Amino acid sequence: MPIIRDFTLPSSAKLLDVPEASSSKLFLAFISGDDSVTKQPWCPDVRAALPHIDAAFTAPDAPTLAMVSVGTLAEWREPKNIFRTLWNINNVPALVRYQRVNGEVTETGRLIEGEILDKSKLQKFMS
Repeated sequence: MPIIRDFTLPSSAKLLDVPEASSSKLFLAFISGDDSVTKQPWCPDVRAALPHIDAAFTAPDAPTLAMVSVGTLAEWREPKNIFRTLWNINNVPALVRYQRVNGEVTETGRLIEGEILDKSKLQKFMS
């Protein structure tokens, strides 16, 4: 499946487009935006995790992953930003798995920061 790099985040998880099949999953990767000078993610943990995320989600049988930028460092530091208040994201990178549970889109798993670097933990999370 593809990695969606131009994903538009809806106003809540309940509005994510997750197929009805109980085995269907949608993964969101919440990552830092790029630094205006270096053109690289401003967060060193994101820079470390991106190669692992790309490798895992470009495999032929990988599920769909949508990348979501939490913006600039200044935006991220704002306590009332939408990622903290609406999406419960307090660490980047964060990989979050969504599935339908009793017909409703629900978060069913999460890996943050260094957990993403653990290949076996990442594979188990994806399956």
